[in-house]
Amino acid sequence: GGGGKGVISRRHASSPPRRSGLPAATCALLALCAPAALAGDLLAHSRAIADDFQQQLGGQLKSAMAEGGPVAAIEVCAEVAPQIASRASADAGARVGRTALRVRNPDNAPDADAAQVLQAFAERVAAGASMPIEHLGTAPDGGTRYMRAIVLQPLCATCHGASLAPAVADAVGARYPRDQAVGFEIGELRGAFVIDWPVED
Repeated sequence: GGGGKGVISRRHASSPPRRSGLPAATCALLALCAPAALAGDLLAHSRAIADDFQQQLGGQLKSAMAEGGPVAAIEVCAEVAPQIASRASADAGARVGRTALRVRNPDNAPDADAAQVLQAFAERVAAGASMPIEHLGTAPDGGTRYMRAIVLQPLCATCHGASLAPAVADAVGARYPRDQAVGFEIGELRGAFVIDWPVED
């Protein structure tokens, strides 16, 4: 939550300006208006995808909690979240998912680049930076990567907080025997949405 302009990082500034968010004057001087506009389009599109992902998953989790409690919500995260990501990926023509420094599902483990961004996100969240905290930069494959920080909300603390009910702990352990995603405080960085756009032809 929280308002404000947020924080967006654009690392790899020395990369080719194919998708750089260059200032308008520089863009005009270098005749790079189309690539700069494309970067703006990707940012807007990425934000919309992350918003939709968050809204869909949040709605499903609230329904599951109301109908079946935290154990049902664990099933939603395990089964529904990957389906949302898969549909979003197919619709966008990009790779859409979530990642974290401490993951529950090992399939969501970050690569080295994402881990570096997540560490920077964690420092910004701890320092009280306003949300959204975002990153737009070059992906390891040369495409464009967007990331947006996810902070732990009260609803999620039931399954990711410092103290889990025995039934919840048992359900998490049964599905994720190597779970690392517990012990979080409300408002702490939980992870990030990540959207990898392919390299342009």
